[in-house]
Amino acid sequence: MTNQNMVISDAKSGLAMAIAVALKESGHFSPAMPVVSPNGYFSRKKLHKKLEANGNGARMNALLDSMRASSPTRRPTDTEDHTSWILHHPSALSMFEEIMRASQGKQIVVFLDYDGTLSPIVQDPDRAFITTEMREAVRAVANLFPTAIVSGRCRAKVYNFVRLSELYYAGSHGMDIKGPAKGHTHRTGNQTVLCQPAREFLPMINEVYRALMEKIKHIPGAKVENNKFCLSVHYRCVEEKKWGELGDQVKMVIKEYPQLRLTQGRKVLEIRPTIKWDKGNALEFLLEALGYAESNDVLPIYIGDDRTDEDAFSVLRERKQGLGILVSKTPKDTNASYSLQEPLEVMKFLQRLVEWKKLSVLRH
Repeated sequence: MTNQNMVISDAKSGLAMAIAVALKESGHFSPAMPVVSPNGYFSRKKLHKKLEANGNGARMNALLDSMRASSPTRRPTDTEDHTSWILHHPSALSMFEEIMRASQGKQIVVFLDYDGTLSPIVQDPDRAFITTEMREAVRAVANLFPTAIVSGRCRAKVYNFVRLSELYYAGSHGMDIKGPAKGHTHRTGNQTVLCQPAREFLPMINEVYRALMEKIKHIPGAKVENNKFCLSVHYRCVEEKKWGELGDQVKMVIKEYPQLRLTQGRKVLEIRPTIKWDKGNALEFLLEALGYAESNDVLPIYIGDDRTDEDAFSVLRERKQGLGILVSKTPKDTNASYSLQEPLEVMKFLQRLVEWKKLSVLRH
């Protein structure tokens, strides 16, 4: 197999993004891996900043507070606060026509998170199945627009859930990216995009996975998910009184690995390589691969529900191009411009997008 490797300098961050285009379906590559100090975006709140800034040496009470902060479901939403939040993050369904007006003359590119966006959040992450109706909505969108699923999960696992070959898949928070199957309309020739900027971390990730499995096996409900280039420690099914012990065990394991960092999503602790690569970088990489890196004629739409999706929302704000849609029933600190309440509304938005495109084609 012949690979064409391009290294593109990012003047703002000093990041060298490794971009490779595989001219055949088979094969892998390991691009030069940029390693910088960890500084995740999603720690905007003070306790999250404390956790990120101290890395593996974060104090235990800060970690426990952070775990609790990601589980606010027991707190009722204040009506006035919710009304104010909706004014600043209106429903993408109610504002659909406005969004479409902004897309006139531009190529829409769709980015979708998986858990909590295309599928509901469930107790067992292995059972986060997508509905047949949602799958058809995503398929219809992918046949009209370049479409990617960007997830913290292992790319292969997301593909097994979705089973659509028309999509770009970015797993492990964007550290494992693969393009659509051969012959899809959004591809250039026979090229398939493949990016794995953290490939040399694989042995370390597997070693930490085995250590974590041993350390937390006595904590009922705790689950470690190996997402290939990162690890997820789920505590959704763990009693709250055990959260501190779980966090302590996780911290004990990763303190021996300074090349890994601890971040957090919704009732999950994430362990990732310290390279500056996240869902925002994945979005930029895919726009680059599609030929829209420097284009003004593109409207990226990113839909996600988790704190890890804030990296992508932030990139869209910095680019002053595209829009982020947060999936949430409650007010959250976010860089998204619009909101949707649940996966059912996400499906309705995707269906309206398809209808709008078909009608616009008929008019012309």
